[in-house]
Amino acid sequence: MSTWASSKTQILYSPAEGASLKIAYLMNTYPITSTTFIRREIESLESLNLEVKRYAVRNWDDQLVDPLDIAEQKRTHYLLTKNISGLLAAFFLVLVSHPAGFLRALRMWLQVCKNAGGISVKHIAYFLQATYFYRATQLEGIAHVHSHFSTNATTVAMLAHAMGGSSYSFTAHGPDEFVDPSLLSIALKIKHAKFVVAISNYCRVQLIRFSSYEYFGKIKIIHCGLKLEDFSPDYYFDEANENLVCVGRLCPQKGQLLIPEAIAILKDEFPNLKVHFVGDGESRAALQAAIEKYGVSRHVEMHGWKSNADVRLMIGKSRAFLLPSFAEGLPVVIMEAFALGRPVISTFIAGIPELVDNTCGWIIPAGSVDDIAIAMRGALKASPQQLADFGREGRTRVEFEHNLKKIAVQLHDQFSEVAEAV
Repeated sequence: MSTWASSKTQILYSPAEGASLKIAYLMNTYPITSTTFIRREIESLESLNLEVKRYAVRNWDDQLVDPLDIAEQKRTHYLLTKNISGLLAAFFLVLVSHPAGFLRALRMWLQVCKNAGGISVKHIAYFLQATYFYRATQLEGIAHVHSHFSTNATTVAMLAHAMGGSSYSFTAHGPDEFVDPSLLSIALKIKHAKFVVAISNYCRVQLIRFSSYEYFGKIKIIHCGLKLEDFSPDYYFDEANENLVCVGRLCPQKGQLLIPEAIAILKDEFPNLKVHFVGDGESRAALQAAIEKYGVSRHVEMHGWKSNADVRLMIGKSRAFLLPSFAEGLPVVIMEAFALGRPVISTFIAGIPELVDNTCGWIIPAGSVDDIAIAMRGALKASPQQLADFGREGRTRVEFEHNLKKIAVQLHDQFSEVAEAV
């Protein structure tokens, strides 16, 4: 066992026995390419005799590329997409048949609107969705609702609960949730939740900072996890391999716009260097402009979104994984790189230092082109043995802290505890 792993206490989990429990997962836009970890989490819970109904506010407008995500979309019940008549009908049915709960939720809704600076169209939509979701979960016999991210889906779950509906919990990730938490009523959501999941220690202390220390015990650290059997590590590194892979939505917070300048610093020293960008997003045009500006088009390949299997194949064939983010939670794709036995270059922000250090990769200050270039040079000059050692250490960490089989049992036990308390 690595030094890092031996310094921690390993806890073995076993699923609670008993009858099947029916819960709902409520997301905002689902499924999307970057939420594969949620689908895997749901599937792992179902393997523990938990019945999970999928709900989401809306479907994703972009094209899904992974067959499992396409299948997941067909299993998801949407509150807003093509459902205006259903929302209006639910509003009036709850108003007439359950006026006390309607008024409780209305008072809470007004507080949410006040925290956000006033009533808007989206807040009216939240209330309509809550009435529909309240009725849907009552008809389905849902014992508990869980949401990912403390944004609009959690607002809907909280309002439905105020109407007299199922209890709820949510997983907070960051970083966008932490920009202005008062606008999202995070403190109110924590107060009324049965429990809250933080994906890292960093995330947990942010949630305490935004609410109250009295909720410390309510906020549980449960990591995001991987189905490790899908990731076969390979510790072979070809000395001539100068391919780095960067996976993620193309957006300012991921720091991809700095990479072309770093490549320009290194291209003469490493003429075969190539960085593969997997993903798409609002920064695509700016990234392409930077590639042209620094004259590194020969050293870059833009792949767009790829299936999960294709992403695993690309990372597994790389020399190292590169993600110089400015803002993150704790990226699942870093766990995936480690699970495949690849070292990681990333930044010293948020929860990343809880997983990455200089024994499994290169961790650098955010926003520094020079430091990105130095780390890339380190990866390109490292011996195959050093890279393999880094890869083994990364794999050990993921097996210890991000094994979805263990994480699913932790979540299952939390849901079961809530159901037993009802």
